[in-house]
Amino acid sequence: MLMRTDPFRELDRLAQQMLGGTGTWSRPTAMPMDAYREGDQYVIVFDLPGISPEAIDIDVERNMLTVKAERRPVAKAEDVQMELSERPLGVFSRQLVLADTLDTDHIQADYDAGVLTLRIPVAERAKPRKISITSADDRKQISG
Repeated sequence: MLMRTDPFRELDRLAQQMLGGTGTWSRPTAMPMDAYREGDQYVIVFDLPGISPEAIDIDVERNMLTVKAERRPVAKAEDVQMELSERPLGVFSRQLVLADTLDTDHIQADYDAGVLTLRIPVAERAKPRKISITSADDRKQISG
């Protein structure tokens, strides 16, 4: 049998359950994430420990990015009696509105060690570029 040594952790877990801590498809739980720019791409990182890649859905519609994942209970034998269950189960989701300056046609997704990493390149039209200046003398030489 496992012994609980932190009574506050148990209270937090119970409060989360009472407030709807288990996500459903109609009311998913938010997943933790980080987002940052690295050179000419934006990187978004989601923590999804214990979720198989097949249980992750990534969709982009216009500029709305939606990531959904589901963690199901582990199948147990009939003679197993659960002593402690703290790992959250259910559906996790996050929606982000992406800027028009991102190239949503070329999003790359990698999943390793429970971390989903999305890399979204900055669109060519949004990258800084030099504008050449022509003078009146240059235009005369071209037309004359």
